[in-house]
Amino acid sequence: MSFGPRPWQQRHWDWRAACNFMFGGTGTGLVIAAVLAGPRQMPVDVLAGLAFVGLGLAAVWLEIGRPWRALNVMFNPFTSWMTRESFASLPVFALGAAAALRGDAALGALAAAAALLFVYCQARILRGAKGIPAWREPALTPLVLCTALAEGAGAACLLALPAGGAGSAPSAWLALALLARVIAWAVYRGRIAKGLAADARTALDVAGRSLLQLGTLAPLALLVAGVAFEPAAQAGTALAGLAALATGWRFKFVLLTRAAYNQGFALPHLPMRGRA
Repeated sequence: MSFGPRPWQQRHWDWRAACNFMFGGTGTGLVIAAVLAGPRQMPVDVLAGLAFVGLGLAAVWLEIGRPWRALNVMFNPFTSWMTRESFASLPVFALGAAAALRGDAALGALAAAAALLFVYCQARILRGAKGIPAWREPALTPLVLCTALAEGAGAACLLALPAGGAGSAPSAWLALALLARVIAWAVYRGRIAKGLAADARTALDVAGRSLLQLGTLAPLALLVAGVAFEPAAQAGTALAGLAALATGWRFKFVLLTRAAYNQGFALPHLPMRGRA
């Protein structure tokens, strides 16, 4: 790796860090989708959401050279969004488990609020990387939030299939989340159009096209087809959920590993002998 005025790709966060954002976003989004969908599937969906969050945290824990140093992350709540993410995970697990075991809607609502706080902390972690243009853009925060909601709704539609039907509530929430995600993507892409390295822009554009075509238009078409042709509704909703989930994961993987180019550095004023 050579450091200089030309942008270079960061190597500190790899696929394990990406998994934290992928699984953590899906898990929190699934907790929120479960609460919104009603009590029928809430226990199963909430527990599955907690499993996703735990899997993401375990993946980033494996990335640390000395894993037990991860405890140090708990000591900086006033300065570190990673610390705040760790603290936010505690009520997510506690309230989510209680809501799933008791089937309590009030506890479920509190778990959903904690889940939203968790994924917000994840978004602010990326915002804190000021040297990486693709991450520091403020418009990335709503995009990360909307992506988590779309992934969670997609996972909810998949989990509803074995129960005998996708149901109208997960399908409607999935459609709304997909529209919100693609709007957030368009805003984000417009804001970073001029500030990215060429390779970062190319990687994001490929993932963005997938997010639009396979992750938005195709799922919406499947949902509409399910309404028009009821016998295909279950399979169509499940495929729509899978597409929403897979394209969200791909976008986050690209954002964390392929579009994470440092801006490089510049010396606009060079010192000259004999001149102030």
